[in-house]
Amino acid sequence: MHSHISLLTDYGLNDEFVGVMKSVLTDMAPHVRITDLTHGVPAFDVRAGSLALARAVQYVPAGIVIAVVDPGVGSSRRAIAVEVAGGRGIFLGPDNGLLASGIAMAGGADRAFELTNVELHLAAPGTTFAGRDIFAPVAAFLANGGALEDVGNEIDTASVMPGLVPVASDETHAIYGSGLRCEVTWVDAFGNCQMNVGPDDIAHFGPVLRLVIGDDVRSARVVSHFADIDGGAIGAVIDSYGMVALAVDRGSAAEALRISAGDAVLVFAGEAGSTSSVTLRSSH
Repeated sequence: MHSHISLLTDYGLNDEFVGVMKSVLTDMAPHVRITDLTHGVPAFDVRAGSLALARAVQYVPAGIVIAVVDPGVGSSRRAIAVEVAGGRGIFLGPDNGLLASGIAMAGGADRAFELTNVELHLAAPGTTFAGRDIFAPVAAFLANGGALEDVGNEIDTASVMPGLVPVASDETHAIYGSGLRCEVTWVDAFGNCQMNVGPDDIAHFGPVLRLVIGDDVRSARVVSHFADIDGGAIGAVIDSYGMVALAVDRGSAAEALRISAGDAVLVFAGEAGSTSSVTLRSSH
C-alpha cells in the first residue's frame, strides 16, 4: 500500500487535464497525498520530461510516480509500470524513454509490467487521455494495496526503452586546444542554462572557462553562487543539482547567449584572470 503519488506531465494548467487526473486519484484512493513535480514540461518533449524526472526523483518520497509526456498516446506504444528500490517505488508512464533516467536515478528496475489488465482502467470514449483512463486508476489500485502482478503482463526490464540523456564529448579546436562539446539540457525559469557536465568534468580547465557558442566566444568564471558573478558577465555556477549552469546575476544567460535547450556549447580553458563577457560575433 502506498500513500504518496507524484505527478509529472506536459499537460500544463490551462486545461482541466491535471485536475481531472487528480480527481480520479483522490476519488479512488482518498488516503493518498499528491505532489505536483511539474506540469510544465514542453508539449511532447519526452527528453525534457525525462531530464526533469531524473533531477527530481532523488527528492521524491517513496511511493508511486506517474509521468506522462506521451505524444504516442493511443498508439501501439506500451503503458508500463516499473518497480524500483525493492518495491518502495513504482513508476507509471508510457514506454517511450520518459521513465528511463528516473528509474536509473532510483537504482534501476527490479520488475516491469505492461498495463494490459483493462479491468483496472476507466471506460473511456477515446484513447487519448491515458493519464485519466489508465495511469491514474492503476496508480490508485496500487496505492490501495493492489498487487503489481495484477496490472498486466510482466515484461523484461531490459526491454524498457532507454532514455535520451546527452553525453558530453571531447572537442579539439585549432586555436583553443582540447575541450568538451557540451549541450544545454535545461533552461530554467530564470534563464540559467544547465549543461550536461559536472564540476569534475571541467576542473582541469581552471577557474575561467572559454565558451564557444556558434560565432560567439565568451569567458565565464566558475563560481559557487549567482552574486559572485561580475555584473553583466557570464558565470559558470555549480547549480542545485551539482551540474554546471551558465548564468547571469539577476539576468538571463539564455537571453544573453541566445541559446536554448539542445544547443551546443564548446568549453575550453580560459585565460587566467579573465572574467569579461566578450562577444566576437561576426557582422551580418
